[in-house]
Formats: sequence, C-alpha cells, structure tokens
Amino acid sequence: MSKAMAHRRLDHVAVAVFDLEAGEEVDVVFSEGGDPLRLRIQEDIPLGHKVALKDIQEGEVVVEYGEAIGRATAFIPAGGYVHVHNLKSLRWDFGGRR
Repeated sequence: MSKAMAHRRLDHVAVAVFDLEAGEEVDVVFSEGGDPLRLRIQEDIPLGHKVALKDIQEGEVVVEYGEAIGRATAFIPAGGYVHVHNLKSLRWDFGGRR
C-alpha cells in the first residue's frame, strides 16, 4: 500500500500520507509517475511528516519538491524520520544578510 508520496525521484524526502510504523515496508509513489519505491521505515513517523528516501549524510542539503529545504544536522538513514531534530531549515538562512 502506498503510504508516502514524493514529487520527484530526485527528492530526498517523501511525506507520510498515513502514520508510519517502525519496521513496516511501504511503497512511496511519485507524482511524476513511474514505479513506486519500496522503503523500510526505521522509526514511527506521524501522518504529514517527512521520511528519508535515501541515506542522508550530516551536512548534506535535503531536497523536497525539487528544492533545497534544509541541511541535515545528523545522519538520517533511508526510512528515517526527518524533522527539526535532524534538519535545519534553509528558509531563514540569509547568509548573514537580513
């Protein structure tokens, strides 16, 4: 059953469209089409929150909707929960400018 959705295959994260439970395998569908990605969930992830589609290294820029959304502050495994505890938003990063 498809329980997560991403827009592009190059995105690093998908959005949970159901609550996801650690250990379950889910299909991630892509709005651009093609075959779904099978993913094992590493930890409980609530509806509407992000799940990593690939291993994301600490310091790596994270992409969603084809856009950089933040930088990983810790290693995030594929199937891991992506949220404020391991992702710093780029929204407020003005490179020292205001």
